[in-house]
Amino acid sequence: MSFLLEAKGISVSYGSIRALRDVTMSVEAGEIACLIGANGAGKSTLLKAITGLVPITSGSISFAERTIAVAERGASEGMRGLLGRRASWSTDRIVALGVALVPEGRRVFAEMTVQENLDMGAFLVRDEEKVRAKAEEMFALFPILRERRRQKAGSLSGGEQQMLAIARALMSSPRLLLLDEPGLGLAPLIIRDIFEIIVRINREEGVTVFLVEQNARMALAVSQKGYVLETGVVVLDDRAASLLANERVKAAYLGE
Repeated sequence: MSFLLEAKGISVSYGSIRALRDVTMSVEAGEIACLIGANGAGKSTLLKAITGLVPITSGSISFAERTIAVAERGASEGMRGLLGRRASWSTDRIVALGVALVPEGRRVFAEMTVQENLDMGAFLVRDEEKVRAKAEEMFALFPILRERRRQKAGSLSGGEQQMLAIARALMSSPRLLLLDEPGLGLAPLIIRDIFEIIVRINREEGVTVFLVEQNARMALAVSQKGYVLETGVVVLDDRAASLLANERVKAAYLGE
């Protein structure tokens, strides 16, 4: 089977600390997949590895059938030639290939306006008409952002900033959207709205989604497939509906 995103046996270390150990996972085109786990399990590290922000120490990562990262010690001379001096693509090349990340904590450009934040999301797009058209799509998807387009992003509510962070990521027309804790710090009703928008993006825009989220019930409810990460190791992977019914998942992550 051909996957849009596939990680094979990847590990990541921060000095002597192994944040990920032999992680294998995949996301099919058109689906929503999720990764759940406790704080410190390594969830954000996996997204950073996918986007080239941290190097992997073993294994490989591919996107759209192209190898975008391979461990230094496992890279052949031919592979190094394909990837460049480093054994992985740079983040900007990965973004240009069609991957967008919405980081944990939103990280909007607080002193810039909503419109300027959207423009920053399209920094790799050279066609100004396409940028304007994409911004209009975002205003249709997030009407509140149209009302706030001249406001500084730092003045928005937490939910509005999360909407802006997602819209900014979509400005590059990605094939794969990576979301790191989109519900973090938001009220339950706002979290529900954000997840409804994520489902709309997947169904209406055709964007594949890989979602990292501590709210396991919500993440699994909107996903087709899920992975459970504990101390850097994938301990469970299954269809999302099966994980929702799994006794181990219920006890550890669903409060049942």
